[in-house]
Amino acid sequence: MQLFFYSILFAFLCITIYPDTQIKVDRTDTEISTQSIQLLRNATLVVQLSGKKILIDPMFAEKGAFPAFSGAGNNFRNPMVDLPINEDEIRHIIDEIDAVFITHTHLDHWDPKARKMIPKNKPLFVQPADEKLIKSQGFTDVTVVENTTIWEGITIHRTGGQHGFGAVGKLMGTVSGYVFMNTDQSIYIAGDTRWCDEVKTALHTYTPDVIVLNAGGAQFIEGNKKGDPITMTPEDVITVQKNAVNAQIITVHMNTLNHCFVKRKDLRNALNLEGINKLVQIPADGDIILLK
Repeated sequence: MQLFFYSILFAFLCITIYPDTQIKVDRTDTEISTQSIQLLRNATLVVQLSGKKILIDPMFAEKGAFPAFSGAGNNFRNPMVDLPINEDEIRHIIDEIDAVFITHTHLDHWDPKARKMIPKNKPLFVQPADEKLIKSQGFTDVTVVENTTIWEGITIHRTGGQHGFGAVGKLMGTVSGYVFMNTDQSIYIAGDTRWCDEVKTALHTYTPDVIVLNAGGAQFIEGNKKGDPITMTPEDVITVQKNAVNAQIITVHMNTLNHCFVKRKDLRNALNLEGINKLVQIPADGDIILLK
């Protein structure tokens, strides 16, 4: 126990002095800080807050399970990388989570394997646009977050976004983000969105302590979905940072899908050029980030 105390103290000092530090923790250790975010892969996160474990946008498919997204100009099957955990570890996470939050139901945020593995009576929270679909898939404990709801002492606000602009944005459909707030912490999961008025409003309304951005600059370069990027570009991430200078910013949704052309190294290079590389965290798959 004394060893565990000193390891947590060391982790705290690292995250305070070096804010871009990712802490790799033994996934079997149940004493991990109750305020942390683990990136599994893409936008799949495990958030620990107020003693609760929340699973965000689960995609559990094996590497190459799905065809390439058409219009991306390549044939790389999705997901392009394996999960950093095995199937037993996935089951362990599912057993431990208290609820699942889904920002929208695109394949890379809510896939068939997740639907199969997650028990039908597990609490699910969804945007209004997805209620009918989720219930039709057999899930029985579904809460629709219209605007604000309170669950287990955590206040949850649903936020809007733009999953692309113009014609491609309309094809992408409705997306949401969520702000989780307890008495001393607020976490904004922005979801699949570009920098837009809805994101700006969320930042100014809730002034979140922690912001998770779906980067990757996902884009279709040919076909009927051809258009500007539909998830955040490096420029978008930089704009968010300039509008939330005191927030801990974490970027995900990279190095997994064939239409996400901005890789972690590209984002890191852009942040370096801007001089803010120490202010934005870019976790690898499996990394656990302790929240300030």
